Amino acid sequence: MRTLLIVNPNATSTTPATRDLLAHALESRTQLTVAHTQHRGHAAELAQWASTNEMDLIVVHGGDGTVNETINGFLPLPQVDDGQAWRPRLGVIPGGSANVFARALGISPDPVTATNQLIDLLTLNRDRKIGLGLADDRWFTFSAGVGLDADVCEAIDASRARGHTATPARYIRTTVRQFFRAKGNEPAVRIEIPGHETVDGVHYAFVTNASPWTYLNSTPVHTNPGTTFETGLGVFAMRSMAVLPTLLLARQLLATNGNPKSRNLFREDDVPSVRIETAEPIGLQIDGDFIGKRNVVDFTSIPNVLEVIAPRPE
Repeated sequence: MRTLLIVNPNATSTTPATRDLLAHALESRTQLTVAHTQHRGHAAELAQWASTNEMDLIVVHGGDGTVNETINGFLPLPQVDDGQAWRPRLGVIPGGSANVFARALGISPDPVTATNQLIDLLTLNRDRKIGLGLADDRWFTFSAGVGLDADVCEAIDASRARGHTATPARYIRTTVRQFFRAKGNEPAVRIEIPGHETVDGVHYAFVTNASPWTYLNSTPVHTNPGTTFETGLGVFAMRSMAVLPTLLLARQLLATNGNPKSRNLFREDDVPSVRIETAEPIGLQIDGDFIGKRNVVDFTSIPNVLEVIAPRPE
């Protein structure tokens, strides 16, 4: 088995010791090539190289952003896929701050334990085929969104550029700050889902491909608990920025068996596609990375498109 190990040395919890442990474990079972990312977009370039050279497995040691880049580097878009592209399997060893994709797959957040999981699954030749979301021409693994969470991701990216670590406490402070900045804005988002009436007057919206939506330390945050890698997309759209309804909803999101409901909330857990439109450009985030501002984004569920080395669902 020919394997490419992509390591993001700048990811929040990536360490040389874990990298060396992972490389040693993989070297004993595969023909291994190790590459470190050096700039934004480098993981996508490395993944494309691995696909071109028909490598069997890509293992990513980094955060959700590095995983997203990797997938977008080797997985062809449906509109241009002729079935001829070589598709390596994907393994993930958490190395970021939240590691939502890996944890949603049942991979341990501890990189040493995750390495042992990966080796065991490779030995047993166990993998799992999952669906992904598509936001226009970009794959996403667990979440995309417009409005509030995109503003938070943009602010966190700027904070990282200044040398600050993306901790849960920083995310909470940033979310509160961005919420009150946007609180007085008019709701400008429109949601269109096939077979549903148009939803107007939305302040911000999340589109998910799995549950949970994110983690707060070890606590999962569930926006669309019925959404999985084997279903369609989840849509979570808020029509109020009032403080009390927001606090009541936040408590539901953090509940152990969270099933958020509110008269100010539009929620569907299994839709094939959704279009989000705004009169003025609004921020878009994909898998925790700020992408830019858009007026229109089309989200589509693409089933059974990626093979991952991960525990199979019970």
